[in-house]
Amino acid sequence: MIDEETKLAILNAQRSEITEHFIYKKLAKSTKDSKNRKILEHISNDELGHYSFWKSYTKRDVNPKKFIIWLYYFVSKIFGLTFGIKLMESSEDVAQKNYNKIAKVIPEVGKLEKEEHEHERKLIAMINEEKLQYVGSVVLGLNDALVELTGAIAGLTFAFQNTRIVGVAGLITGIAASFSMAASEYLSTKTEGGKNPFKASVYTGIAYIFTTLFLIIPYFILKNHFFALGSTLVNAIIIILIFNFYISVAKDYSFKKRFWEMALISLGVAALSFLIGLGVRAVIGVDI
Repeated sequence: MIDEETKLAILNAQRSEITEHFIYKKLAKSTKDSKNRKILEHISNDELGHYSFWKSYTKRDVNPKKFIIWLYYFVSKIFGLTFGIKLMESSEDVAQKNYNKIAKVIPEVGKLEKEEHEHERKLIAMINEEKLQYVGSVVLGLNDALVELTGAIAGLTFAFQNTRIVGVAGLITGIAASFSMAASEYLSTKTEGGKNPFKASVYTGIAYIFTTLFLIIPYFILKNHFFALGSTLVNAIIIILIFNFYISVAKDYSFKKRFWEMALISLGVAALSFLIGLGVRAVIGVDI
């Protein structure tokens, strides 16, 4: 006999399955790549099968969560198919608690859920997405902009102590460096082969330019150079936080390890540049 608490858990699992069925179905319809479309359709059908399995216990239909369907659809379209799907799958901790409750009453559910989860992970791993192929190029652009430009801005801040001059100098330096990095990535990728050199260079250049703009914005808004520098460092941490969250979800990397590694390197270079800028100002006697 199934108690009321277990029935509620089964209904939640059933609603989750039908919701994911429609998410995968909607993504499949909007995907141009035929291989990816077949994988998404396969998973969508699997989710419908899971829904039918739960329905055999509840003897009733349930409606999907329309908001969740549109949420993950738009997240997948904006940030990439793999990121959206893996973000959705990683949010199933609550669902796992439901399965644990149900498994106490229906033992075979535990084994079935584990097998289905592994099957889905293998299918998701087969999805081929251009965005993830060029993550290395984006990393190159972000890393270089964060390390080089954060350090340069910190040094210029202490040397000139004028937000407008530092902002203009940082902007010119950042744009010039982005072209240089894009050209280097083009030549490097062309030598290695595998990826499209032009696309790789574009990803690197765009990542560098966007990072540059986000880092120097405070110098065009704030007048106090210490506040501007503090805001730039906060912006650098925000960039590192967002990017590493994206990578940790899409590529199954360790978030904490990569975040602290990038943060410590960027802030360490900035701190060293503080001292260099202060030293240059004292030795050369720059006064603007």
